[in-house]
Amino acid sequence: MNLPASLFSSTWHWVAFALSIPVLYQVALKAPWKRLRKGTQLNLLLGFAVGLSLVWSLRAGVKPGLNLHMLGAMAVTLTLGPRLAIVALALALTGITVNGAIEWRAWPINFLLMAVVPVMIAHAIQRLVERRLPAHFFIFIFVIGFAGSALTIILQGALSSMAMVLAGAYSAEFLISEYLPYFLLLGFAEGWLSGALITMMVVYRPEWVVAFDDQIYLRNK
Repeated sequence: MNLPASLFSSTWHWVAFALSIPVLYQVALKAPWKRLRKGTQLNLLLGFAVGLSLVWSLRAGVKPGLNLHMLGAMAVTLTLGPRLAIVALALALTGITVNGAIEWRAWPINFLLMAVVPVMIAHAIQRLVERRLPAHFFIFIFVIGFAGSALTIILQGALSSMAMVLAGAYSAEFLISEYLPYFLLLGFAEGWLSGALITMMVVYRPEWVVAFDDQIYLRNK
């Protein structure tokens, strides 16, 4: 969802701006920038940024902020790692802002809800599965890649909807009945597309996916 500035008061925008600064600082300080100098990680990051800019521009919705589009957070997080994933999503968000899909004033709140939150959810799901389930190729593909992608976008939609309710943009009853149910369908599509993308990369170019380790998932299996 691309949230327009009109849905939130100035206080929300200032708070989002204040929260975005330390996040961007930590990403700039701790992101594995050296990884972009070798291999294909830089091309993957820029490719995700451009591709997601296009995907986020193709949205369906009838009311401000209540549009639906694919997210791609799990695929980016598994491929690049959480910090570079935030960079890729931030670049995608900047792309649709330049195109006029949202106002610059709304960039911080969209950055938090469309980049930081989904990447944190995706990374948390990945870590939880790695701790609780055996390290198996099919668990990585189907549980993290497919189911994790679906769960990520559903939770992101729920948290973004909660933010709109707290801001007074829409009532909880309206969003629960008229908007959130569509995230179940969107989650199904996100799971299949993101899962298929991760599967293709793991099968043909496993070195592209930093979260996947042949020694862990394939050796002696």
